[in-house]
Amino acid sequence: MGVRRPPRRLGCRAQPLGHHLHRVLATTEDFITIERHGIVRHPEDKNAALLPHQIDGRWVLLHRPKTEFGGARGEILLSRSADLVSWTAPEQVLQPRDGAWWDSLRIGIGPPPLRTEHGWLLVYHGVKDTVSGQVYRVGLALLDLDEPTRVLQRLPNWIFAPLAPYERTGDVPNVVFPCGLLHDASSGDVHLYYGAADNSICLATAQLDDLLDAVLAAPPNA
Repeated sequence: MGVRRPPRRLGCRAQPLGHHLHRVLATTEDFITIERHGIVRHPEDKNAALLPHQIDGRWVLLHRPKTEFGGARGEILLSRSADLVSWTAPEQVLQPRDGAWWDSLRIGIGPPPLRTEHGWLLVYHGVKDTVSGQVYRVGLALLDLDEPTRVLQRLPNWIFAPLAPYERTGDVPNVVFPCGLLHDASSGDVHLYYGAADNSICLATAQLDDLLDAVLAAPPNA
């Protein structure tokens, strides 16, 4: 199985058109000039991120579509493309857990997964419905490097929840929403940029080794 680095930077975001959200793509080589490629996934499609490397000559897009092919449960799926234009039908990756779990209502990917020696480290948000409203928390899973539909480990508990006043009060209360992730290889630090209550952009830090130790210690089929 071959993994190849991209020659340029790729960006994927949600674009509202009318009452629907499309998935659009842009590329850049210097973060000064941006080339827009238009719609790559039609509505309804949210919470998307590309793997930073190709696998067997194809790009892999993790996303949350709601189509006849899947996604009605608010789950994470993936599609593959050789040209970033034509995409395969969605394949299942991770589903909300049944019952009273913290991620039982719906889940969605956060930043692009981080490649580690143990697998792709997936940071995702999970939502639980409560009598006082929905609560967004952050969890971890580990995907196989060569076949990312294969979930190697999934942490049972969340690693991050809305506790601070600016996370609990805002336009959408009780929300921490992971958006961007940077890994400093020299220090081992992981910097997670996240939205708080749809009102603020915040930063949380951790050691990559601590995150990996936690998810690797998770019981099977968690």
